[in-house]
Amino acid sequence: MARLFGTDGVRGVANADLTAELALDLSVAAAHVLSGTGLFVGHRPTAIVGRDTRASGEFLEAAVVAGLASAGVDVKRVGVIPTPGVAYLVDEEGADIGVVLSASHNPMPDNGIKFFARGGRKLDDALEDAIEDRMGEPWERPTGARVGRIVEDVTGLDAYLGHLVASIPNRLDGLSVVVDCANGAASYISPEALRRAGATVTAISVEPNGLNINDGCGSQHLALLQAEVRAQGADLGIAHDGDADRCVAVDADGNVVDGDAILAILAIAMKESGRLAKNTVVATVMSNLGFHIAMRAQGIEVMTTAVGDRYVLDAMREHGLNLGGEQSGHFIISDYAGTGDGVLTALQLMSRMRSTGKSLGQLGSVVASLPQVLVNVRGVDKSRLGENVQIALVVAGVEAELGAQGRVLLRSSGTEPLIRVMVEAATLDLAEESAARIAQAVREHLS
Repeated sequence: MARLFGTDGVRGVANADLTAELALDLSVAAAHVLSGTGLFVGHRPTAIVGRDTRASGEFLEAAVVAGLASAGVDVKRVGVIPTPGVAYLVDEEGADIGVVLSASHNPMPDNGIKFFARGGRKLDDALEDAIEDRMGEPWERPTGARVGRIVEDVTGLDAYLGHLVASIPNRLDGLSVVVDCANGAASYISPEALRRAGATVTAISVEPNGLNINDGCGSQHLALLQAEVRAQGADLGIAHDGDADRCVAVDADGNVVDGDAILAILAIAMKESGRLAKNTVVATVMSNLGFHIAMRAQGIEVMTTAVGDRYVLDAMREHGLNLGGEQSGHFIISDYAGTGDGVLTALQLMSRMRSTGKSLGQLGSVVASLPQVLVNVRGVDKSRLGENVQIALVVAGVEAELGAQGRVLLRSSGTEPLIRVMVEAATLDLAEESAARIAQAVREHLS
């Protein structure tokens, strides 16, 4: 059987791949595995469960809560809340398990289940594998007073808001921002946090109806945000994904300031204030060569990991570092959060603008990115990618042609059924031609 867990939890089409039965079984197994780590010694286990705005989250949440309570876990349902909000509450309230029903940036028909351990930490591969191994096993079911109790309590949302606003050293008065909340979990909390911090806020895509999450809006679809920033004459625009663990930005002219530039801005700010641990930032293999060049010029070391914010976080913890991120818009500032937090990132980014008096475009210009092309190849068997010699030969040929002025990254997506082809080159034409050649080889040999 293929591994259930991907880069960020278990995802699939809700009620087709990700069913209520699967959600219940996963939750029971997760309770058993986490209790087996010794987390539950001497006290009754507790869990915090939240979700994004997808309609399918309603029945999947019910299944998860039922599974946890049936395994003897007391459950607090906190409603619609960003994924990092659940991580924060798990840590703040000393809960043993956190669960979020969300498929992040994926289309509405998809959904996912993300687990957090005590302290608001994402599970490592070993714990995920242990959960899968224990699904469906016989177990002694608690009865009577030993079954879990379920309460609904959304008051934690305000505590999370206060935590976010308190993270910045200066107010944002005088800055105007348009924030696109993707009709998702950030629809209330992101505009509110920015307003409390002093910014003038125009909020768009803040009318979730269960069906419109990520639909032509949010971090994957920036045209709406770009147009509104120009129309409002705002200083910048911020876009989140469905569960608000991402932050993507555009400057006052509507130009995209990508994840590499945002990570560079944060790293430089932290280095200047003496807060960047070991003068090192963690990035993934997707970061542009221009980012590495910019960091070297600033005297900042870069540690590189596989794609996925949990791998970034693993490296940060292992090496005692406090800043990392992905080009896609996940940023971990571990002084304030144990996972990627899009609203926290927006606040930190705008705080840097306010303290320096520089525009976002000026701050982001520190990174001169090489042309980069990303092609998603669907309808192929991604499980056979590593064994195909013909594809490897095509990639090697392209790499030889690009030399030191470019690079190729070919990988299976951990969150979607596709293979990603990324090429950086000295010119856009060369990057596009090279990526198209590799993508065609993938289609020919893996279809």
